[in-house]
Amino acid sequence: MNFLQYNSFKSARILTLIICLFILSSCKKNYIIYYNEVNKTDSTFRLANNPKAAIKEYQELFKEYAPKNQERIEEYATYITLADQYNEDFGGKKSLYHLISLIAPSDQQYKEYLPLFEKYGIDSTEVQQKIKDWKNNLNKQLIDSFRIAFKRDQEGRPYDTALVRKNVEKNARLFKWTFENFGFPSKDKIGEGPMLTLISHMSESKILYPYLQPKILEYVQSGDCPPLDYSMMVDAHDFTPGKGTYYGMGRTFLKEIDSVTIDRHRKSIGLPSLKHTAIIKKDFFKKLKTNDINLIKE
Repeated sequence: MNFLQYNSFKSARILTLIICLFILSSCKKNYIIYYNEVNKTDSTFRLANNPKAAIKEYQELFKEYAPKNQERIEEYATYITLADQYNEDFGGKKSLYHLISLIAPSDQQYKEYLPLFEKYGIDSTEVQQKIKDWKNNLNKQLIDSFRIAFKRDQEGRPYDTALVRKNVEKNARLFKWTFENFGFPSKDKIGEGPMLTLISHMSESKILYPYLQPKILEYVQSGDCPPLDYSMMVDAHDFTPGKGTYYGMGRTFLKEIDSVTIDRHRKSIGLPSLKHTAIIKKDFFKKLKTNDINLIKE
């Protein structure tokens, strides 16, 4: 092979690699689309009171995206529960095993679905074993690091501002290191923890906020970081007393808000509208109250 042939061959390989990388990157699912579809289907179920239509919409969505089970919406659990009620095929045991992995971070949530699991031949012992197996696969190094970070985040608040600033930067560096070595510290890596509070406090980082803000948005798009966590950080960083926030967090301090603009911003990262959020929140706390009453009866 002569020099010109070698250069031509090398250029072709580079071009092929670039095309392959482009195809791979373009194939990545954008979970902001997923979240907006969930919000649309939740409206079909919750606001339009049309569970059968919601089941069909969820079926189509979960064919395309690996389902989440977001706090308060719990779309995957809702879909499976509704499908079972209306005798629609939701995938049986395979889907229920995936649901177990989604609710595994919460030690007691599985009890809510035990009748459903048992109906399809999964007893409480098997559920508990699945949860134990899931926890054994977590990243122990990250669990230890973020356990320290969660504790450090609260040290000195709200009075020792010098200590708080110092700890914020330590935690910001931990996030950067984690992103570079492991990706986002999601629940399937470290389990349950006050991640929303920790991320919102990254708004206080003077050094790394310009890096963290776009990076965490990437993890919203990939489905690793909930859009709520990101919105809390951004609005905390940009908050000015008496003025509206970009995503509507802290809006209770304001007499008037531009809800149309805020809802457009919220949709851009997959958050439900302000009105829809208020209804979800109301239903969530109603459910919590009902569960508490049932626990007292037991």
